[in-house]
Amino acid sequence: MGRLITLELSVELRDIEIFLTLAEELHFGRTAERLHVSQARVSQAVSKQERRLGVALFDRTSRRVSLTPVGRRLREDLRQALDLLHEGLARAEAAGLGAGQTLRVGVFGHAGHELRPLVEVFRARYPGSDVQFNEITGSHPFTALRTGDNDVNVLWLPVAEPDLTVGPTVYTGGRVLAVSADHPLAERGTASLEDLADYHVVDLGPDAPEYWVASMVPTRTPGGRRIPRGPTARTFHEVLSLVAAGKCVQPLGEIAARYHSPPGIAFLPVRDAPDVHWALTWHSAADSPAIRGLARTAADLGPIAL
Repeated sequence: MGRLITLELSVELRDIEIFLTLAEELHFGRTAERLHVSQARVSQAVSKQERRLGVALFDRTSRRVSLTPVGRRLREDLRQALDLLHEGLARAEAAGLGAGQTLRVGVFGHAGHELRPLVEVFRARYPGSDVQFNEITGSHPFTALRTGDNDVNVLWLPVAEPDLTVGPTVYTGGRVLAVSADHPLAERGTASLEDLADYHVVDLGPDAPEYWVASMVPTRTPGGRRIPRGPTARTFHEVLSLVAAGKCVQPLGEIAARYHSPPGIAFLPVRDAPDVHWALTWHSAADSPAIRGLARTAADLGPIAL
């Protein structure tokens, strides 16, 4: 009677993800950056699997990284296995969601148009489920989540609220400065963060946390000059009315310029502003299979570059 010998692999899913990403990137630095881990963590994961298997998975030199024949075969096998795992999880989540589940998702203005690829995949994965977009305002970014009027909001980061969960980033993009059409900056065609100290920006009121507002509209320029705030506006259309009247200027995500071209307003690219990252956010106590299904779908698709 033959003797059965079992090799205990106990491979963690994170190690599989690291291996597959490195097999795609063939670069330790890019792999670490893409997975938000250190290069040491990538090296550790690969070395651990090579020791367990007793064979090299990658050929490494000072100039390049390449897969060995065993590494190429393992890449194909693990990719198939991981795809099956994701499909199984999706089916299980779909069963948990049931039919007819509609998530209320809060967005700014027409931002929901940019999320059509996410919604289409979500509907395909979870038949009978859907997304309904509701408009939110910068003056009350979290209120609809806390009252239960929205299940999820798409908010610019950072969001550092102890009762809210920040999920995957759904899109990223630059910033524009909204100015009146006859504003001196409009003739120049571009703006910088340093310009903001010379003009007033909108005050969104006390219900929008200062740290969150400042991530879009800083309180000081890179040179340290204070950026004056006022007048007050509560809605996006109030902001545009004040800008058109020449009472203020306002930094916005560039998505605003894509869907709005009101008379009397120019949108100028802010050349030195960092990109804005927008993520799914929900009330932690209201977590549900439907929300997790949408978040998993967003994570699988990755952020949309505007």
